[in-house]
Amino acid sequence: MIDFEIAREKMVQEQLRSRSISDGRVLEVFRKVPRHLFVSDKYRSQAYADHPLPIGEGQTISQPYIVAFMTESLSLHGKERVLEIGTGSGYQAAILAELCKEVYTVERTASLAESARRTLNETGYKNVEIGVCDGTLGWKERAPFDRIIVTAGAPHLPPSLMVQLADSGRLVIPVGGERSQVLTLFEKNGADITTSELCGCVFVPLIGKDGWKE
Repeated sequence: MIDFEIAREKMVQEQLRSRSISDGRVLEVFRKVPRHLFVSDKYRSQAYADHPLPIGEGQTISQPYIVAFMTESLSLHGKERVLEIGTGSGYQAAILAELCKEVYTVERTASLAESARRTLNETGYKNVEIGVCDGTLGWKERAPFDRIIVTAGAPHLPPSLMVQLADSGRLVIPVGGERSQVLTLFEKNGADITTSELCGCVFVPLIGKDGWKE
Protein backbone atom coordinates (compact mmCIF):
# COMPACT_ATOMS: atom_id res chain seq x y z
CA MET A 1 0.00 0.00 0.00
CA ILE A 2 1.48 3.35 -1.04
CA ASP A 3 1.61 6.15 1.51
CA PHE A 4 0.80 9.05 -0.79
CA GLU A 5 1.75 11.69 1.78
CA ILE A 6 5.24 10.25 1.99
CA ALA A 7 5.34 9.98 -1.81
CA ARG A 8 4.43 13.67 -2.13
CA GLU A 9 7.15 14.73 0.28
CA LYS A 10 9.70 12.60 -1.57
CA MET A 11 8.56 14.19 -4.84
CA VAL A 12 9.04 17.69 -3.40
CA GLN A 13 12.50 16.93 -2.02
CA GLU A 14 13.93 14.85 -4.87
CA GLN A 15 12.22 16.34 -7.93
CA LEU A 16 11.49 19.97 -7.05
CA ARG A 17 13.89 21.30 -4.42
CA SER A 18 16.82 19.43 -5.94
CA ARG A 19 16.09 21.19 -9.26
CA SER A 20 15.98 24.66 -7.73
CA ILE A 21 12.23 25.11 -7.25
CA SER A 22 12.52 27.53 -4.34
CA ASP A 23 9.21 29.40 -3.97
CA GLY A 24 7.98 28.32 -0.54
CA ARG A 25 4.31 28.69 -1.46
CA VAL A 26 4.74 26.52 -4.53
CA LEU A 27 6.55 23.80 -2.57
CA GLU A 28 3.86 23.74 0.12
CA VAL A 29 1.10 23.39 -2.46
CA PHE A 30 2.85 20.44 -4.07
CA ARG A 31 3.00 18.84 -0.63
CA LYS A 32 -0.76 19.38 -0.26
CA VAL A 33 -2.50 18.66 -3.58
CA PRO A 34 -3.31 14.92 -3.99
CA ARG A 35 -1.85 14.32 -7.45
CA HIS A 36 -2.82 10.63 -7.31
CA LEU A 37 -6.50 11.60 -7.45
CA PHE A 38 -5.95 13.27 -10.83
CA VAL A 39 -4.76 10.09 -12.57
CA SER A 40 -6.61 6.86 -13.33
CA ASP A 41 -6.43 3.82 -11.06
CA LYS A 42 -4.16 2.18 -13.64
CA TYR A 43 -1.43 4.80 -13.10
CA ARG A 44 -2.08 5.73 -9.48
CA SER A 45 1.01 3.94 -8.21
CA GLN A 46 3.10 6.14 -10.53
CA ALA A 47 1.35 9.41 -9.67
CA TYR A 48 4.41 10.95 -7.98
CA ALA A 49 7.00 9.55 -10.37
CA ASP A 50 9.34 11.82 -12.30
CA HIS A 51 7.62 11.55 -15.69
CA PRO A 52 4.33 12.40 -17.44
CA LEU A 53 1.40 9.97 -17.43
CA PRO A 54 -1.42 9.30 -19.91
CA ILE A 55 -4.86 10.65 -18.98
CA GLY A 56 -6.78 9.55 -22.07
CA GLU A 57 -7.70 11.17 -25.38
CA GLY A 58 -4.03 11.29 -26.34
CA GLN A 59 -3.26 13.75 -23.52
CA THR A 60 -0.93 13.58 -20.52
CA ILE A 61 -0.45 14.96 -17.04
CA SER A 62 2.97 16.62 -17.06
CA GLN A 63 5.78 15.48 -14.78
CA PRO A 64 5.68 17.23 -11.38
CA TYR A 65 8.82 19.28 -12.03
CA ILE A 66 7.45 20.86 -15.20
CA VAL A 67 4.18 21.73 -13.47
CA ALA A 68 6.14 23.30 -10.61
CA PHE A 69 8.54 25.15 -12.90
CA MET A 70 5.73 26.66 -14.98
CA THR A 71 3.80 27.56 -11.84
CA GLU A 72 6.80 29.25 -10.23
CA SER A 73 7.43 31.18 -13.46
CA LEU A 74 4.00 32.81 -13.15
CA SER A 75 5.13 34.53 -9.93
CA LEU A 76 1.77 34.28 -8.18
CA HIS A 77 0.99 36.31 -5.07
CA GLY A 78 -2.57 35.24 -4.29
CA LYS A 79 -4.91 37.83 -5.84
CA GLU A 80 -4.53 36.97 -9.52
CA ARG A 81 -7.10 35.81 -12.06
CA VAL A 82 -5.39 33.05 -14.05
CA LEU A 83 -6.29 31.48 -17.39
CA GLU A 84 -5.08 27.95 -18.08
CA ILE A 85 -5.15 26.60 -21.62
CA GLY A 86 -5.46 22.81 -21.53
CA THR A 87 -7.30 21.57 -18.44
CA GLY A 88 -6.33 17.95 -18.95
CA SER A 89 -6.69 16.07 -15.66
CA GLY A 90 -7.28 19.24 -13.64
CA TYR A 91 -4.08 18.88 -11.60
CA GLN A 92 -2.46 22.10 -12.78
CA ALA A 93 -5.75 23.93 -12.12
CA ALA A 94 -5.79 22.59 -8.56
CA ILE A 95 -2.22 23.80 -8.01
CA LEU A 96 -3.15 27.23 -9.34
CA ALA A 97 -6.34 27.34 -7.26
CA GLU A 98 -4.23 27.12 -4.11
CA LEU A 99 -2.03 30.03 -5.20
CA CYS A 100 -4.34 32.62 -6.76
CA LYS A 101 -7.84 34.08 -6.45
CA GLU A 102 -9.60 32.63 -9.50
CA VAL A 103 -8.73 30.01 -12.12
CA TYR A 104 -10.36 29.85 -15.54
CA THR A 105 -9.35 26.79 -17.49
CA VAL A 106 -10.33 25.68 -20.99
CA GLU A 107 -10.27 22.23 -22.53
CA ARG A 108 -11.20 21.28 -26.09
CA THR A 109 -12.12 17.68 -25.22
CA ALA A 110 -15.44 17.52 -23.39
CA SER A 111 -14.78 14.16 -21.71
CA LEU A 112 -11.54 15.41 -20.15
CA ALA A 113 -13.23 18.63 -19.03
CA GLU A 114 -16.01 16.68 -17.33
CA SER A 115 -13.57 14.32 -15.61
CA ALA A 116 -11.47 17.26 -14.39
CA ARG A 117 -14.58 19.09 -13.18
CA ARG A 118 -15.65 16.05 -11.18
CA THR A 119 -12.22 15.59 -9.59
CA LEU A 120 -11.86 19.28 -8.74
CA ASN A 121 -15.30 19.28 -7.13
CA GLU A 122 -14.54 16.14 -5.16
CA THR A 123 -11.26 17.62 -3.90
CA GLY A 124 -12.97 20.85 -2.82
CA TYR A 125 -11.76 23.42 -5.32
CA LYS A 126 -14.50 26.04 -5.70
CA ASN A 127 -12.51 28.83 -7.36
CA VAL A 128 -12.02 27.00 -10.68
CA GLU A 129 -14.28 27.47 -13.71
CA ILE A 130 -13.93 25.12 -16.69
CA GLY A 131 -14.91 25.96 -20.25
CA VAL A 132 -15.02 23.64 -23.28
CA CYS A 133 -13.73 25.56 -26.28
CA ASP A 134 -10.76 26.26 -28.56
CA GLY A 135 -8.02 27.22 -26.13
CA THR A 136 -5.96 29.00 -28.79
CA LEU A 137 -8.64 31.71 -28.72
CA GLY A 138 -8.48 32.08 -24.94
CA TRP A 139 -11.65 32.92 -23.03
CA LYS A 140 -12.71 36.38 -24.14
CA GLU A 141 -15.80 36.51 -21.92
CA ARG A 142 -13.68 36.11 -18.77
CA ALA A 143 -10.75 38.35 -19.78
CA PRO A 144 -8.56 40.11 -18.81
CA PHE A 145 -6.28 37.74 -16.94
CA ASP A 146 -3.30 38.58 -14.73
CA ARG A 147 -1.57 35.36 -15.69
CA ILE A 148 -1.95 32.85 -18.52
CA ILE A 149 -0.44 29.37 -18.63
CA VAL A 150 -0.55 27.11 -21.69
CA THR A 151 0.00 23.40 -21.09
CA ALA A 152 0.39 22.29 -24.72
CA GLY A 153 3.02 23.09 -27.34
CA ALA A 154 2.19 25.85 -29.82
CA PRO A 155 3.82 26.79 -33.15
CA HIS A 156 3.67 30.44 -32.00
CA LEU A 157 2.03 32.60 -29.37
CA PRO A 158 -1.71 32.77 -30.21
CA PRO A 159 -2.49 36.51 -30.58
CA SER A 160 -5.78 36.26 -28.68
CA LEU A 161 -3.92 35.26 -25.54
CA MET A 162 -1.73 38.35 -25.53
CA VAL A 163 -4.80 40.54 -26.08
CA GLN A 164 -6.49 38.93 -23.07
CA LEU A 165 -3.44 39.32 -20.83
CA ALA A 166 -3.72 42.26 -18.43
CA ASP A 167 -1.08 44.95 -18.21
CA SER A 168 1.85 43.82 -16.02
CA GLY A 169 0.75 40.25 -16.77
CA ARG A 170 2.86 37.14 -17.32
CA LEU A 171 2.20 34.37 -19.84
CA VAL A 172 4.02 31.02 -19.96
CA ILE A 173 3.77 28.82 -23.05
CA PRO A 174 5.79 26.09 -24.82
CA VAL A 175 6.61 27.37 -28.34
CA GLY A 176 8.25 25.42 -31.16
CA GLY A 177 7.65 22.30 -33.22
CA GLU A 178 5.21 19.47 -32.72
CA ARG A 179 7.86 17.24 -31.13
CA SER A 180 9.83 19.71 -29.00
CA GLN A 181 9.44 23.26 -27.77
CA VAL A 182 11.04 25.99 -25.69
CA LEU A 183 9.14 27.05 -22.60
CA THR A 184 8.79 30.80 -23.06
CA LEU A 185 7.78 33.59 -20.70
CA PHE A 186 6.09 36.72 -22.07
CA GLU A 187 5.76 39.78 -19.82
CA LYS A 188 3.41 42.59 -20.81
CA ASN A 189 4.10 46.17 -19.76
CA GLY A 190 1.87 48.54 -21.71
CA ALA A 191 2.84 48.25 -25.34
CA ASP A 192 6.14 46.54 -24.46
CA ILE A 193 6.43 42.76 -24.52
CA THR A 194 9.47 41.11 -22.95
CA THR A 195 10.29 37.56 -24.03
CA SER A 196 12.43 35.11 -22.05
CA GLU A 197 13.30 31.55 -23.07
CA LEU A 198 13.23 29.36 -19.95
CA CYS A 199 14.07 25.78 -20.96
CA GLY A 200 13.54 23.08 -23.55
CA CYS A 201 10.46 20.91 -23.13
CA VAL A 202 8.14 18.43 -24.84
CA PHE A 203 4.36 18.88 -24.71
CA VAL A 204 1.45 17.45 -26.67
CA PRO A 205 0.40 19.79 -29.53
CA LEU A 206 -1.91 22.75 -28.91
CA ILE A 207 -4.74 22.09 -31.36
CA GLY A 208 -6.96 24.90 -32.59
CA LYS A 209 -7.50 27.81 -34.92
CA ASP A 210 -4.30 29.58 -33.82
CA GLY A 211 -2.36 26.40 -33.03
CA TRP A 212 -1.70 23.11 -34.76
CA LYS A 213 -4.37 21.61 -37.01
CA GLU A 214 -5.83 18.18 -36.35
